[in-house]
Amino acid sequence: MTEHHLQQRRLRVSDVNVVNHRTLRKALGGTIVGNTMEWYDVGVFGYLITTMGPVFLPEADRAVQNLFLLGTFGATFIARPLGGIFFGWLGDKIGRQKVLAMTLMMMAAATFAVGLLPGYAVLGIWAAVLLVVTKLVQGFSTGGEYSGATTFVCEHSPDHRRGFFVSFLDMGSYLGFALGAALVSALQLILGQGQMEAWGWRIPFLIAGPLGIVAIYFRMKIEESPAFKATQEAEAVAAKHHETDDDLRPVGPVGIFKDHWRRILLAMILVAAGNTVGYALTSYMPTYLTTNKGYDEIHGTLLTVPVLVVMSLCIPLTGRLSDRIGRRPVLWIGAISTVVFSLPAFLLISIGTVPATLAGLALVAFPVAFFVAILASALPALFPTAHRYSAMGIAYNFAVAIFGGTAPFIIAALIQATGNDLMPAFYLMATSAIAAVAIYFLPESAQRHLPGSMPSVDSDEAARELVETQDHNPLLEMDTLPFDSSYEEARASHGDRPDRPTVM
Repeated sequence: MTEHHLQQRRLRVSDVNVVNHRTLRKALGGTIVGNTMEWYDVGVFGYLITTMGPVFLPEADRAVQNLFLLGTFGATFIARPLGGIFFGWLGDKIGRQKVLAMTLMMMAAATFAVGLLPGYAVLGIWAAVLLVVTKLVQGFSTGGEYSGATTFVCEHSPDHRRGFFVSFLDMGSYLGFALGAALVSALQLILGQGQMEAWGWRIPFLIAGPLGIVAIYFRMKIEESPAFKATQEAEAVAAKHHETDDDLRPVGPVGIFKDHWRRILLAMILVAAGNTVGYALTSYMPTYLTTNKGYDEIHGTLLTVPVLVVMSLCIPLTGRLSDRIGRRPVLWIGAISTVVFSLPAFLLISIGTVPATLAGLALVAFPVAFFVAILASALPALFPTAHRYSAMGIAYNFAVAIFGGTAPFIIAALIQATGNDLMPAFYLMATSAIAAVAIYFLPESAQRHLPGSMPSVDSDEAARELVETQDHNPLLEMDTLPFDSSYEEARASHGDRPDRPTVM
């Protein structure tokens, strides 16, 4: 903020945002449906890779078919950074809610369109080209989804329970993945592989149409985040006085990276590690079990479903744990357990029995529950409110594009190049070892207010207690609170008085 705006003064009760829990529940529910939709498609596509290969490349051998579909899956992540940059900038400019409604519409439409695509028998190689193009459109829209969803829910949540509430996004994500996997498994059991290749593979994608309409309805009902509204109002006041403040106004991607490059790079390292192990579990394991371990398509799919469901239900517990002991300790559990468990996990899977395979999958899933859900609350807290969506869009999507979404393709290529079925374990161990070092440099954000925003609590009593204890509260960082004339005038214009809490 500019120096002449800065006012050294004490926190007042009216400064504190008191969370309206009904609004929070609507925001959380409306946001979860989009994440569930996104990962439903990831699950469906990942589990249909061995089925869709003969549809789009019938003349190629099995290995080439799998590499093409894995590459197509990876191509969606090439478009994600562009979507993250565009929708992040737009979300900081016009609002989170509007942009999240837009990304969900595009995402649902693209998933539905995949189910309508003609196969190789109709269009030849152009069928494969259209599949790639459709997935690129989907990747572009998805680029604004997760970074916007985490930003949105973080800004709606009370500071001391942010990890718990935001973790429900990832619970919804992996349940959406499990839903897609379960549907594919049921269709494979009912129709058989021949009918699945002929037409059955289309059904899960076509179902995304009506599911998307329901999800869009819920998302249109949610309200804008109070933190963004406060920043937008302060920006309008500053503009009225012909003043500029880089902490209030959205800037382009070059400016965002210039201002926040250290924290963006830190976030990218952590996202890379967490999503590498996450996508290895979700998107690569069905192909690995089918192609490398001799399971048929049905068992390759079904074995991962119970592991995903149990892991999903545990994610809010790790989110709550991070609120109590801190984000960094829980992230260290995720990184270190990946290094320790990866090799035993793949050795267990190599035994080839169902109990050993389930045990191996559980060892891969364990660190995911401690990794990805905590990133959802830790990373948005790295950036100020006015730049949060943009910075998250850049950090998250570039990392996922380079490391996360390409993990299945990279692992498959490493196995094919070396002939070593344990290469996935070594790859996961390497990325998480680097992340364990990066966590040391991550600022602790548990129970602390978001930078560029006033504290957020869940009751009037908590607001008063916060004000009374401000002189000796180690979690309250007074120098990062937006005490400036723009916020003061924006508050005054809404009739806020110093003697009452602001309820949003």
